[in-house]
Amino acid sequence: MRIQSFLLWSSIPFIFAVVSATGQSPERAPNIEEIAQWARSGHANAHSESFAHWNEAGEIPPVCSTCHSGAGFRSLYGFDGSEPGLPQSPIPVGGVVDCDTCHNPGLPAVTQVPLPSGREHPVTGAEAACMTCHQGRASGATVEAAVAGQAGDEVNPELRFINPHYSIAAASLLGSAGALGYQYPGKLYEPRFLHARPVATCVSCHEPHNLTVAEETCLSCHNTGDSRQIRISRQSYDGSGNLQQGIHADIAANRQRLFALMTDYARDVAGTPMIYDAASHPYFFSDHNGDGLVDQREGAPVAYASWTPRLLKAAYNWKFVGADGGIHVHNPHYALELLFDSAEDLSTGLGRELTDMAR
Repeated sequence: MRIQSFLLWSSIPFIFAVVSATGQSPERAPNIEEIAQWARSGHANAHSESFAHWNEAGEIPPVCSTCHSGAGFRSLYGFDGSEPGLPQSPIPVGGVVDCDTCHNPGLPAVTQVPLPSGREHPVTGAEAACMTCHQGRASGATVEAAVAGQAGDEVNPELRFINPHYSIAAASLLGSAGALGYQYPGKLYEPRFLHARPVATCVSCHEPHNLTVAEETCLSCHNTGDSRQIRISRQSYDGSGNLQQGIHADIAANRQRLFALMTDYARDVAGTPMIYDAASHPYFFSDHNGDGLVDQREGAPVAYASWTPRLLKAAYNWKFVGADGGIHVHNPHYALELLFDSAEDLSTGLGRELTDMAR
């Protein structure tokens, strides 16, 4: 109770500032409860890495500002009177996903959201904001363009890891309709996961102001509100045969298997052992002597530079599945398909037969 009281009172000055900017007093603001919830959410946390990353530079690059500041988002769609598109200049730091990001009167006019794959997806209402900022920054087409014309197992020192970005719920939700994962030629992939009628949009499950998941929505069809315990398939995908566990467990197990194949392939085929560090960009680093430690050059970690097209595709999908903590809800079968096809392709490169995984 003391922690809750502290959080409430610590957000009061911010709430006063927000409602004052709209010409209201906190006593008269009709949406004071929503504002209070938002002020305690990640979307309002100006100190988080999502918004504070550029503080030292003092400005946010245009390409980043469209999702990491309300001003940049409004400029993207021309809500601020500018020509729609990337802002013409950097955006000052200090902004967050503010009220006018999702409640701008111009938002209903946005009916299509462009995706990194080159496709557009129809949206309605506030879904335009969700889809814009949670679609990631890359796609299967990005990966394909990087490796075009190259032999699958040939090391190319010019290749670099392609990061799908972070919190990419919209990317996984859209599945093959968005083509934001790397989809192997000749394979079929799950389209947008429409779930069921009560959960047709993002805000069907996510409270839009405090961002919590409404577990009662799950309980309308499932016997638990814990999404990790829900299983929507009668097939085992991880070789365990356990149909009592949630499908989240199958995805986690198969992602772990894919990573093991990636490290085997990096060592045995690409010729350079690989280490992953989630806290340091570009995440994948070299370990030439295989001692389990990242190589250092002049005191700095050495980024992995022994990518082959086959390894790059698999690493992209591995990171893609991990970049959405709710992928087991948003589109579990798309995740399983990406993991299986990546593992199958790496197994081919290793000269192995893929076992204990199903598509």
